[in-house]
Amino acid sequence: MSSRVYCIAAFQPKPGKERELFRVLQALEADTLREDGCIQYRVTRRLDSPFAGGSSFPLVFNEIWADMASFEAHCQRSGIQAFFEAHCVSPDGLVAEHNVCIYTDEPEDFDAPRF
Repeated sequence: MSSRVYCIAAFQPKPGKERELFRVLQALEADTLREDGCIQYRVTRRLDSPFAGGSSFPLVFNEIWADMASFEAHCQRSGIQAFFEAHCVSPDGLVAEHNVCIYTDEPEDFDAPRF
């Protein structure tokens, strides 16, 4: 097992803003990939397929961090906080809704309290 943290950060753009938001999210990749503990940080967009009929937001970051400390340091970076403030909190932002969740691959955490 590992201490890795897996993050799925999903975004629903405001109408007509998907391409613009995708570009803004892509611009976060290069600096983030240089952060200590960043293993993977890639923005992706949903594809249609008859074999994947679930529902989700159309833009998703797939992230892997070496540990919780690395993930939390990333979240506290000024550029990441500025993105959320400008695009998720501000009424003028590009994001209608967002959902950020983290996961572990350690099965012994099944009994841990969930918040």
